[in-house]
Amino acid sequence: MMNGRQYRESLDDGRVTYFEGRRIDRLADEPVFQPVIDSIAATYDKHVHDGAVNAALAPPTSEADLREHIDTLLESDVLLNVTFFGQMALLTAAGKLAKDYPELAERIYHYTDATQHADLRVTECITDAKGDRAKSPSAQPDPEMYVRVVSRGADGVVIRGAKLHITAASFCHHLIVMPTKAMKAGEEAYAIACAVPVNSPGVRIIDVTTAPTGADTRHYPASRRKHMPDGFVILDDVFVPNEHIFLDGQLKYAASFAHSLGLWERLGGTAQMVRQADELVGMAQLIAEANGLARASHVRDKIAEMLIHATMLRAGLEAAIMHSEKTEAGFTFPNELFTNAAKYQGAANFSLMVRHLHDIAGGSVVTAPSIADLENPDVGAQIRKYMTGAGDADGTYRTRLFHAIRDVTADSLGGWHHVTNVQSGGGLVAQRLVATAHYDLEGAKKLALEANDLKPLGSSGH
Repeated sequence: MMNGRQYRESLDDGRVTYFEGRRIDRLADEPVFQPVIDSIAATYDKHVHDGAVNAALAPPTSEADLREHIDTLLESDVLLNVTFFGQMALLTAAGKLAKDYPELAERIYHYTDATQHADLRVTECITDAKGDRAKSPSAQPDPEMYVRVVSRGADGVVIRGAKLHITAASFCHHLIVMPTKAMKAGEEAYAIACAVPVNSPGVRIIDVTTAPTGADTRHYPASRRKHMPDGFVILDDVFVPNEHIFLDGQLKYAASFAHSLGLWERLGGTAQMVRQADELVGMAQLIAEANGLARASHVRDKIAEMLIHATMLRAGLEAAIMHSEKTEAGFTFPNELFTNAAKYQGAANFSLMVRHLHDIAGGSVVTAPSIADLENPDVGAQIRKYMTGAGDADGTYRTRLFHAIRDVTADSLGGWHHVTNVQSGGGLVAQRLVATAHYDLEGAKKLALEANDLKPLGSSGH
């Protein structure tokens, strides 16, 4: 297994990254990226003594194992999370491929085993540029709006296109390219799933991030420590050898990768939203106490609604784990219905919970002076005086609390949460569709008929 130092060294492999209009020749030299690399390296150091492979990346084989994995991942860096979900998506898809294409399933098993033993990090690349979204991949005016195979040889294929919103693309070792949707006859070139080393010729990544860029980042207590750049990944005639190809034209299974990844991403998203919901409740209670309004009925009502939301999310996560199922290979995967229903509820109601928090906190969420202003010899004392709240909530404490609320919910990181809670693992419509497909609708109809002494349509006597 690699340690943190070895991970840092592995980044100097010729990968091509751009950030804010500049090519970044060495990731560790970019100040904005340093906290990201530090966080990933710290996780490497934390797990380096696990044994032959990182225990957090070993596929779960029981309900208890799955729960332990989720708990471990919540305490780890973002890249370890996406590595786990990406590998589990591959393994879940392999289980579906095995019957018709055992050789492709074996490639996946060999690849995931090899990357685990090499202690590599991967990130999944699924969302295409899509162009005119009303048109299918083959009907696009520009055929590269979806990643496709443009040429092939005896030893592999060449792919071209782009993948968007790719978390940690510049900081992983391999990109796992997957079809973003089902493909139809004539779209075999788009049914490509494969692994691409991030330093492969033709790979270029343009990063964006929620990290603060000012000289004094103390005004951003969360985002200065917890951010992960998202990459716009360009695949410009990238060669992929056969051993890294997991799907190549098999239309029947083009959607299997997206579906499998969606399930694992939604489980991870739900777990993150459970923690996030508890954090919002904590912020609401803290600022209510600092404002002297913790006993006000309208404040208590909002906090009660927030904590019920947090509790129901936790219940959905627990149900997804408790009702987990097994693949034929022995891997445990979460329940589809509970995972999708919980993810939908968390994403659909996040904005309302944030609205409650802002309503409780007040306008200083966006107007509280900075830490540097608090330290200014001319006005600092007066700021601290007039920012003082109830009880022991002095001006510095209350100001910093407003900074935390703003950073997490009303600034760049807050906007990122608003969008990604909805879009991660597919939009709300995807969760509705999957939840509906796995809900026992016929059982519900039968219950309604029996409860009201009705006969089914088409039967006599109704």
